[in-house]
Amino acid sequence: MTTGKKVISIVAVLLVIAVAAICYYRYFFVFGEGVKAGELNYVVKKGYLFKTYEGKLIQSGIRSKQAGTLQNNEFEFSISNDEIANQMMANSGKFYELHYKEYKNTLPWRGFSIYVVDRIVSSKEIPQ
Repeated sequence: MTTGKKVISIVAVLLVIAVAAICYYRYFFVFGEGVKAGELNYVVKKGYLFKTYEGKLIQSGIRSKQAGTLQNNEFEFSISNDEIANQMMANSGKFYELHYKEYKNTLPWRGFSIYVVDRIVSSKEIPQ
């Protein structure tokens, strides 16, 4: 093998490794984890090619994106597991504590949100 071919081979291998590392960081690296709590607004299964479960949690309190306006705290998320999604769909309107993972970007088969719920910490009826 000539010197030119060795250099091209090494550069190609390094390029493949760099692209793989960037893809891993952007799509599979768990950037953050946490628990959010609130009243479950809805869970739906939607998508064109990949059907994923998407949901919204209404958190207590208010926040303002612009001065002089009020807005509810909403947590929009995807759900990674059919069993979790079915349990939540059967109990819409309850108070949930949900554990989630935050990714840098979305994947079509993982859902529309960068926040992916992977388990239910607790659920209870909302006192009237």
